[in-house]
Amino acid sequence: MTPSPPAASKAAAAALKSTLPPLLLGTATFNTQYVPDPHALPYRSIVARAISLGVRGFDTSPYYGPSEILLGDALNALFTSPTHPLPRSDVFIVTKAGRIAGDEFDYSPAWVRYSIYRSLQRLHTQYLDLVYMHDVEFVSAQEVLAAVKELRRLRDEEGVVKHVGISGFPVKVLAELAEMILKETGEPLDAVLSYGHFTVQNRLLAVDELLGRRESKEKEEESVLKRFKKAGVEVILNASMLGMGLLTQKGIPPNPESKESPLVKWHPSPPELRIACKKLGELAAAKGERLESVAIRWALEEWARVGAEAGVGVDAGPGSSLKVGPTVCGVSSIPELEETVAEWNGVLEGLEKLATVEKKERRAYGSERQEKVLKLVEDEMWPALGGWIDFAWASPGEGYVNTRRPEDKGQVPDDGVIAAHEERIKNRK
Repeated sequence: MTPSPPAASKAAAAALKSTLPPLLLGTATFNTQYVPDPHALPYRSIVARAISLGVRGFDTSPYYGPSEILLGDALNALFTSPTHPLPRSDVFIVTKAGRIAGDEFDYSPAWVRYSIYRSLQRLHTQYLDLVYMHDVEFVSAQEVLAAVKELRRLRDEEGVVKHVGISGFPVKVLAELAEMILKETGEPLDAVLSYGHFTVQNRLLAVDELLGRRESKEKEEESVLKRFKKAGVEVILNASMLGMGLLTQKGIPPNPESKESPLVKWHPSPPELRIACKKLGELAAAKGERLESVAIRWALEEWARVGAEAGVGVDAGPGSSLKVGPTVCGVSSIPELEETVAEWNGVLEGLEKLATVEKKERRAYGSERQEKVLKLVEDEMWPALGGWIDFAWASPGEGYVNTRRPEDKGQVPDDGVIAAHEERIKNRK
């Protein structure tokens, strides 16, 4: 039996910087968008192996098909183990609300409330450590504001949410909404999840910081990270280091009729970008590397460094004085998980070594591996991308219309979710 939810008001909740794990397992891959049959994945083994490797954070969403259900089943098996039950407090569970399907969104307070209650059931927990409103660029700013307020009400009055944030693709939209929420409510967001915008191909989350730019009279626009910081956002997480499958040795076929990969059906990248990224795989292979290994290592270490320097990082571990920018990594197999964790451990080892060296004596990075990756990315991959460097597709795409009719917003299924939640509350009292 999982413990009762702790007091989760903003005043009572522990700082996210000290409780959010620096590396989280993303389970968007537990979905037909990435694999033909998610139920056939060894998802229980993946989650158990993540725990054994020290990965304590898990990120999911109702939009990711059966992801919440599969993750919840895997966690519940660990929570209820007859020999060594995993304490709920040992894991950090993150989910989202608001996105129902590809072009269907409902940010109404009633739907948000229903979605949270359903997530609690699916994930076999009485509280959620962090909840994002999912893909906020697809709805109006006022809808985002109303949804964030409802999440905070669930935090303060019901204790079922501990921290509140937003997620999305266009980083400038995320910054605008973070600024608006602080202005309208007087309270900043706890977290923002940015995906696909801090990769070998797309650096827009922190391109100014990476290239050493400074604001000037000639450059009037302030960096995105500085905007987030001014808006009071406590933590920024980077996700989709591989550009949702774009930065892999196999790549994504440019032909939209290809049946070689399930990503062809939905991935928004144009054919020319897919071809450009395929060339990056050739450059990696020429150095005895796989593109995904290079892309993962570069994003992990660079975001660990840049996120910390920008003041939006977290503790590298319990009680650690080292700060790092946190990352969500998606995997669909144990070898992929082990590779990512090995790269992450290398990142931490290098950063810890740097922390003990006098600043004036420091090398650019803390390990030969990272220096090799950095040289390959900066000297060969970025020039090879040409005009496709920092390209980001439009989100929403042209012609987007929310298929959720206005009159249907706030209409929740009569499936027993709310009644079951009310019963749990009654029994708890």
